[in-house]
Amino acid sequence: MTAINCKVEGMHCTSCALNVSKYLEKKGMQQVNVSFATDEVSFVAPAGADSAEVLEGIAQMGYRVVLPEDKPVKQPFTRSLTFKFIFCAVFTLPLLLHMWVHWAWLHNPWVQLALTLPVYIVGMLHFGKSAVKALFNRMTNMDVLVTLGSTAAFIYSLVGTLVFKNPEYLFFETTAAIITLVFLGNLLEEKSVKQTTSAITELAKMQVTTAKLINTDHGHEHISEVDNRILKSGDCVLVNSGDKIPMDGTVYWGAGHVNESMISGESSPVAKQVNDKVIGGTVLEEGNIKMFVTATGKDTVLSYIIDLVKQAQTEKPPMQKLADKISAVFVPLVLGISLITFIGWYFIGNIPFADAMMRSVAVLVISCPCAMGLATPAAVMVGLGRAARNGILIKGGHTLEMFKGIKQVVFDKTGTLTTGKLRLHAWEYNDMSEAYFKQLVYSLEKFSSHPIARSIVKEWKTTETVPLQQIREHKGLGMKAQDKDGNEWQLGSFKMAAGAASDDSHNLYLLKNGVLAGWIDLTDEIRPEAATVISVLSQAGIKSVLLSGDTKRKCMELAGKLGITEVYAEQSPEQKLQQIAALMQTAPTVMVGDGINDAPALAKATIGVSLSDATQVAMQSANVLLLNNNLGALPLALGLGKHTYLTIKQNLFWAFIYNVVAIPVAALGLLNPIVGAGVMGLSDVVLAVNSVRLRYKRVDR
Repeated sequence: MTAINCKVEGMHCTSCALNVSKYLEKKGMQQVNVSFATDEVSFVAPAGADSAEVLEGIAQMGYRVVLPEDKPVKQPFTRSLTFKFIFCAVFTLPLLLHMWVHWAWLHNPWVQLALTLPVYIVGMLHFGKSAVKALFNRMTNMDVLVTLGSTAAFIYSLVGTLVFKNPEYLFFETTAAIITLVFLGNLLEEKSVKQTTSAITELAKMQVTTAKLINTDHGHEHISEVDNRILKSGDCVLVNSGDKIPMDGTVYWGAGHVNESMISGESSPVAKQVNDKVIGGTVLEEGNIKMFVTATGKDTVLSYIIDLVKQAQTEKPPMQKLADKISAVFVPLVLGISLITFIGWYFIGNIPFADAMMRSVAVLVISCPCAMGLATPAAVMVGLGRAARNGILIKGGHTLEMFKGIKQVVFDKTGTLTTGKLRLHAWEYNDMSEAYFKQLVYSLEKFSSHPIARSIVKEWKTTETVPLQQIREHKGLGMKAQDKDGNEWQLGSFKMAAGAASDDSHNLYLLKNGVLAGWIDLTDEIRPEAATVISVLSQAGIKSVLLSGDTKRKCMELAGKLGITEVYAEQSPEQKLQQIAALMQTAPTVMVGDGINDAPALAKATIGVSLSDATQVAMQSANVLLLNNNLGALPLALGLGKHTYLTIKQNLFWAFIYNVVAIPVAALGLLNPIVGAGVMGLSDVVLAVNSVRLRYKRVDR
């Protein structure tokens, strides 16, 4: 199986995107995602499928396929929507002018034909070409409606000019106005949609910069400015105050403050010193540093963010799938209504042929399947974009829809509500030296990824270790191993040592052959933002729950300080999973955690939220990732999800109500086709503007 990612240019509306999607599915492609707003297309070609032939098929539908390795080709201005609109408007304005002024030459049918013909040719090269290829592939799109409407008015007027030579047959201005106004609508829609994708565009721009590459020759450093895209892992780079950090790396000299707001949403500069990690695309506001490059290209944090957001944008929430099903039958349905309108008025209503035709044309040009197709992606793109700018990565557009009913948030304790940066406070050991005790504990804990283990390894790191074998980690309990003499060592929580100790106040217990051999106490600070997060959630009517493997005494102490009333302590990973399942029976639930032992619960919860300092397993299990280890972004994440879903509902309501009202009004003869074309063009803009509001509106309530 081969994954294909490319851009498909020339999709004028969401109907085009649906047609491309249907074509790929018909060809047997899997995991098909097509985004009209970003031109992104991705699919998986099964074994034996000819992906080149499939892409050629898309090209034959009238679109331009651009692969990642293709060099970008700048389209000439004459092919842009802006040029086409201006060109058509120059000829259309005099035609519309004849309805208000009585200059004889403007009423001459040959003058009107001469003014209309350039507009009609441009329109057919744009809309007509797409419509013919769509019909040839047994599909329909918005361009079919525009082409039929404008062509009907043009041919009727042309026949009236050449055969009947009767001014009653002239509707040239209708032809030109339909094409020009639809161009205007497409142009406005294009600019509006670009607003919805601006956050990702801004992030992408941050990827390209220059770098001060350090070259060492006989002990002397030479600095050369290079394009950051040629850097490779291991290169040394100098970053001065005001410079953009060229790639992800680690500081090996100097210190400074870095503005990471575009990545994390945190406005305050972050202090960096030797051994600290820095992220490509962020700005060194103060200081000078030298850094080793640790990741380039697609492996950088910024690329990961952009790819994740793009992937999320192409995934369709359930509400969008419903809209897509309606859009798929929309154009044929409108064609049928248009035909019935003509037949009804001409044969039953006994009105003149021209009037019946104009009402039929009005139905074609007022209809807008684009609105239904654009309703969800426009809102999702703005919501995901704002989230990304604030250090919140949401995996999949479907996740946004799941936010709507969240009533409770379950928090892990260590590393989530607390900093996880534990400090060794006190320890005691029996029948061994302090040096051996530390070496033994280090030798056991270096095989664990638990926050407590990471803290001990950091403080007691040593090159002198105790040889151990059969090392195993028991989730929620601790570590077990044997030394070369056959002694069994255990290091873990009170639950592991319950049979050998009566005091449950210590963090870790060391057992030798089942007998208590020592204990360790650590101190852990509550995150400064934790109390505020719990308070904001409470004000929003969302209950907070503490679910931890730590002792009941410590959990109750923390819960009392933060105002959490529901506590489940001393829980193993299996018990955490069961507890999440039980809580989800009462209401949709968010789980926030960071350790391997949280991964099952994160995957089980309605929405799993992980911190960026979490283990890889926890990050992969979660639906939402909070960058910069920032728990304070949680209320914004929940609010953005809720308000994005609300915006989708508003957009879909407008899209449906617009078509439900507009089509009957046109069919009843209460709407001029020219007005219909203008209103249709603006309908998508309304959705885009409503979606762009998400970038600025308050969502944390």
